[in-house]
Amino acid sequence: MKDPHKVLLHPQMSEKAVKLIESENKLTFIVARNATRVDVKRAVEMLFEVKVEDVRMEVLPDGRKRAYVKLAPGFMADEIATKLGVL
Repeated sequence: MKDPHKVLLHPQMSEKAVKLIESENKLTFIVARNATRVDVKRAVEMLFEVKVEDVRMEVLPDGRKRAYVKLAPGFMADEIATKLGVL
């Protein structure tokens, strides 16, 4: 299993990321280039002790990889974002 600290590089802090936290219970992270959806799901669940419902990923024009992580009902993205300093 991959080290969760090497999978999740840092949270994305943008206006869109904040809107996703508030409206869709989603967190946004910049992740390792070789990370898979399963890697991201496991890393978020291990580091933040939550359940993940869905992970969507995209490669950015600059070559970085971004993951949108939707938390399962009962887990609040805004609480994690506050701990991370995003909100």
